[in-house]
Amino acid sequence: MTGLLGVDLPVWTLAALVLAAFVAGWVDAVVGGGGLVQLPALLIGLPPGTPPAAILGTNKVSSMWGTATSSITYARRVRPDWRTVLPLVVFAAAGSALGAQLAKLLPKDAFTPIVLVALVAVGVYTWRRPQLGLTNAVRHSGGAHYGRTAVIGLVVGAYDGFLGPGTGSFFVIALVGVLGYGFLEASAKAKIANLVTNLAALAVFAAHGTVLWGLGLVMGAANLLGGYLGARTAIARGSAFVRRVFLVVVGALALKLAYDTARTYLG
Repeated sequence: MTGLLGVDLPVWTLAALVLAAFVAGWVDAVVGGGGLVQLPALLIGLPPGTPPAAILGTNKVSSMWGTATSSITYARRVRPDWRTVLPLVVFAAAGSALGAQLAKLLPKDAFTPIVLVALVAVGVYTWRRPQLGLTNAVRHSGGAHYGRTAVIGLVVGAYDGFLGPGTGSFFVIALVGVLGYGFLEASAKAKIANLVTNLAALAVFAAHGTVLWGLGLVMGAANLLGGYLGARTAIARGSAFVRRVFLVVVGALALKLAYDTARTYLG
């Protein structure tokens, strides 16, 4: 088992990680944020002494397969505006590579509270605006539009390389809130950008040798299937469905992360 996966895991732990990867792929394809399912599973399932960079790198190996599948599905069915996608992915890749370099400085105990604060802010923002993202009402044009797109790519990309979980959700809410896209159109662009940030961060982690390739590829197969099914579901059901899933996922994960934070600091 150790030779194949790169780490010694009980069969039941491996099964739980594969299931988490499938669920993460589905969630990530619909609305983003699959890393908030998969990364905590890796934090719990891997041995306590596993370096944070190895956990993040393995998470990237798994998640990139589902993201690639959902990106292709969205690109074929939704046909996103590539003039907006290009600056988004270019600056997202640069930000992700930079964030991955900084990830080595982040203590493992800091993961949960950082993500929790960001997640609660995004959830409250979306909940208080019930019409947000239900239709495309694109704001700004020309240089103002593409400049804001580049900033979104750089900032969210840096977060993805540095930490990772919730990147898809943050891409979606930024594209909806700042640029005025509907949730479905924003999800299509977010998947493509998220694929690029995953690849950029993975390249940095791999260069430092901090990836459990065997485990990541096994989980990646489940993530791929979840991503394919999730993208087809989102396209069939539309922006209103994506918004509802977004709020449910954000709320459930915020509660889970709040519990983990309280247990760490008060227990």
